[in-house]
Amino acid sequence: SDSDSGAEDSSLSDSELQEAFARGALKPGLNVVLEERPKRRNDTDGLKQCLAEFRQQLAWVERLDVTLGPVADPVSQSASNTDAVDPENDFQREMSFYRQAQAAVLEALPRLRKLQVPTRRPDDYFAEMAKSDQQMQKIRQKLKSKQEAMERSEKAKQLRAMRKYGKKVQTEILQRRQKEKKNMLNAVKKYQKGLSDKLDFLEDEQTSSQGNKKGSANQRTKKGPNAKRRYKNQKFGFGGKKKGSKWNTKESFNDVSSFQSKVAHNKGPGKARKGGKKALNKRPGKRARQKMKNRAR
Repeated sequence: SDSDSGAEDSSLSDSELQEAFARGALKPGLNVVLEERPKRRNDTDGLKQCLAEFRQQLAWVERLDVTLGPVADPVSQSASNTDAVDPENDFQREMSFYRQAQAAVLEALPRLRKLQVPTRRPDDYFAEMAKSDQQMQKIRQKLKSKQEAMERSEKAKQLRAMRKYGKKVQTEILQRRQKEKKNMLNAVKKYQKGLSDKLDFLEDEQTSSQGNKKGSANQRTKKGPNAKRRYKNQKFGFGGKKKGSKWNTKESFNDVSSFQSKVAHNKGPGKARKGGKKALNKRPGKRARQKMKNRAR
């Protein structure tokens, strides 16, 4: 049975221990006898002595410690009960901290004023920044880059909206044209089948085409030729024969009314020179030109 096997195991274990003890395998120190647990002492005098050693008797202005409960609730005009605050409710917990800080401020400010301790920052107060100018410059550049990115995103959004609106207008125009075409085709089919004897759709089409032609003609007349075309017209004329246009004819050969002898024979004003000789505008010779170059150098 199970009980007999358990007794045999325990007897075997005891016999093994006896054999080990006989061989000297069991040494002192393996089996430790537990002593009775020491009794706890509440040394009140010793604790008070230690507290007195590290306690510093300083004035309140050096400690600035204030221990108070929450200030009275302005709605209920009574101090809120700390037990009523639900620690799982974030709003109630933060409000209790806030009112407790308010009570500490209301208690500490009059005491500080009584001790003539200033509680407001002076107007000319100067405090060195915790961050360096380089760090602030990096922050400024980062903010600027963010702002530029936002502006670019806004512009892209506006462009997308404009494209969307333009596409919408274009689709509306195409739909309207398709609708007009469909109506005209239906009217033509009805006329062909003899269901209708009206030709109003042709008149509408003619008036619309004439209106388009008039509009384009008005635009052309108002606009006129461009600057390039006007310049070419002025330079080359408006077409026609160009070659031989300056040839003499019998009439131009016989017409001598515009002939001027003084101009023709170099007798105009300012042409006379010393000794009555005629000075012609001739190019100086090669040697003269060389001398003029040497003088200039």
